[in-house]
Amino acid sequence: MQFGALLAEGKTKQIYAHPSDATLAIMQHKDAITAGDGARRHVIPGKAVLSGPTAANVYALLARNGIATHFVSAPTADTMVVQRCTMIPIEIVTRRQATGSYLKRHPEVSEGQRFDPLLVEFFFKDDANHDPLMTIAELAAAGIASEQRTSELATIARTVFLAIESAFAAQQISLIDLKIECGVTAAGHLVVADVIDNDSWRIWPGGKKEHMLDKQVYRNMQTVTPEGLAHIAALYQTAKELTDAWGPKT
Repeated sequence: MQFGALLAEGKTKQIYAHPSDATLAIMQHKDAITAGDGARRHVIPGKAVLSGPTAANVYALLARNGIATHFVSAPTADTMVVQRCTMIPIEIVTRRQATGSYLKRHPEVSEGQRFDPLLVEFFFKDDANHDPLMTIAELAAAGIASEQRTSELATIARTVFLAIESAFAAQQISLIDLKIECGVTAAGHLVVADVIDNDSWRIWPGGKKEHMLDKQVYRNMQTVTPEGLAHIAALYQTAKELTDAWGPKT
């Protein structure tokens, strides 16, 4: 398909103007995988054609649950047509169980402690400062997002989590935590945007951490080898196949 001008480039995707509609953009997935604010970077050939369908499947699931997103279509495995958005520079992390960075910040908490209701945290997107955790009051004081806006984001994040959690639970997989981002369309609508794929969540088949299928496997690698990257590619293939059940219904 034809691309317009390059609008933005992230670690794992490029955003292009749509060639004929100024309200749309084209998101092209990359084969890149990163960790540690991009300090660790590798290429997994074929990752883009796994991440793309996974994200499209997730957005189809969210649409069926009445959740507004920027997704329009997926003309190829590694591209998506999306509504053009002004992104809100906040990563919204929803947690069902305590693990990872949460435990480092809260050593008094036991791994696997369940959050019910769900815990929602906000991280200001700033790689130079390692995406700092901020409270609703801090975000408002810094002029990043009003308290009303962050309340809206928290509601959306919980709704998204519950939809994906339910879909995974039907496959005996536990959704441990989930990162999403949101944006505002030209029409002023707040929508789920960016990408939700196997880089965005922790998923543990049977609720067992040792069987994790997600990007944390890459983060945990002491030494990255070609064999290790091939293993990660296989996990991403599995995640894509699991979400295929959520894809558009014909």
